[in-house]
Amino acid sequence: MARQQSTPEQHSVRLLKVGERVRHVLSEILSRQQVHDATLSAHSVSVTEVRMSPDLRLATAYVKPLLGSDEEEVLTALRQNTAYFQKEVARSLGLKSAAKIRFRLDETFDEADRIERLLSDPRVRRDLED
Repeated sequence: MARQQSTPEQHSVRLLKVGERVRHVLSEILSRQQVHDATLSAHSVSVTEVRMSPDLRLATAYVKPLLGSDEEEVLTALRQNTAYFQKEVARSLGLKSAAKIRFRLDETFDEADRIERLLSDPRVRRDLED
């Protein structure tokens, strides 16, 4: 039986769907405080995005502690509990093997604030009005 070829668009959609499902599982684990870690229990953590590698073996989860406090401490706690997250994601999604999860701080909010400050500058505003 010949293997069906997938188009790049179908491959991309599949990566997005799997990434979104992984994001939901991680968010649920964190919101229900299923991880027995004092740092994670003391902070509300938002999983803003999960990007999957093309072979689905690597998931990069972008996280942001709410109120932006103790980011490095929360990131360290997440990384220490990676094995638990991987096991739960594989179990919840019915995957044969668990994707390796990497946690990264989501810096898009900081970048958006920086751009907003730049656009609020009177010199920039003057140039935009012309």
